[in-house]
Amino acid sequence: MASSSIGPNSATQAVLDPQGQDGSTTEGDEGVLQAGDTVVLQPAPGDGEELATTATAPAEPATDSVKAADELKDAVGEQSQTVGSVIERLDAMAIQVGSMDISVWDGIVFLAVVFGVFAFAFFGSKLAHLGLARVTRLDQTRRLLAEKIITIVVWGMAFFIGIDLLGIDLTALAVFSGAFGLAIGFGLQKTFGNLIAGIILLMDKSIKPGDVIAVADQAGNETFGQIQKIGIRAVSITTRDQKEYLIPNENLMINQVENWSYSSRNVRMQVPVGVSYHSDIDRAEELMLEAAMSCDRVLKSPPPTVWLDGYGDSSVNFIIHVWITDPEAGIGNVKSEVLKRLWHLFRDNDVEIPFPQRDINLRSNEGLDQLIAALEQKRATKSRTPKGSED
Repeated sequence: MASSSIGPNSATQAVLDPQGQDGSTTEGDEGVLQAGDTVVLQPAPGDGEELATTATAPAEPATDSVKAADELKDAVGEQSQTVGSVIERLDAMAIQVGSMDISVWDGIVFLAVVFGVFAFAFFGSKLAHLGLARVTRLDQTRRLLAEKIITIVVWGMAFFIGIDLLGIDLTALAVFSGAFGLAIGFGLQKTFGNLIAGIILLMDKSIKPGDVIAVADQAGNETFGQIQKIGIRAVSITTRDQKEYLIPNENLMINQVENWSYSSRNVRMQVPVGVSYHSDIDRAEELMLEAAMSCDRVLKSPPPTVWLDGYGDSSVNFIIHVWITDPEAGIGNVKSEVLKRLWHLFRDNDVEIPFPQRDINLRSNEGLDQLIAALEQKRATKSRTPKGSED
């Protein structure tokens, strides 16, 4: 019985065409299988190598956690062997977390990248603001809006630069995008709402730095203040007594706001004055206008006016209307100055400022009648007594 060795190609050919290409069988031909022959199958060279390679493939080494750490280590090592050896020692002190090696060198580079990113964003936004103020001729509101947009862009660029330097794969954060969006929806809803509200307020110029608006404290007492700053979360308003109110942007956008300098900075204020019924009201009106015109902060156009407001219990009531253009400097001091000058003018021109007058009616009763009778008797007795007898 013949024994032959056959490779994969010849064995395949024999199975597919056992009779040969011409369909005839020739005894004694080499390479032709006969019934009863012993066949030794040999594996294909490629199959065995692949299996061996697969079986002996080593585990993947742990990767470095910070991309910039390796690049910086290689760059420094080429420049200085001493510093490079120090970095190698720091990089050797590492712990493995999952598939990453976190070394002391990685931590140093991570902190340096974070600090550099924050410094770049902070100083970059400041330089952008200075360049915007020098190059452009925008008004204060548009410049503030442009500064906010530039700040957002610069910080966004710094964030992505830091992500790239640290070698963080953004696709790995896709798992947390749903939770982050949920956190924004619930926890940061007011913060993002105030941010958008501040941008809208700057875009429509309804409220801008320098405006004077009326505000109310927790007790409901209304006062006025000047807007100093429109921030990301709130608007800073300073009153005349140097109290600073921080009002959320959203409140100023959805609630009613009394803006004294929205379309014009001219503000009219009232000064009430009362004169006696015995005084010449025409002359008193002239003196009121003279006192108002003599104040430095009172505008000459539109001019002051005097209205007769009504007849009071003890005086004829007037109201002096004056216009000012700087309400942030206060309105109480203007009223005080007008009344002070009017006091001197009334005194020099014999115009009386009356005191309150009241009529008292006493109801008669027995005790009051006895008191009145005793007083009259005492007065009569005293009048009949001679002056010498009193001694």
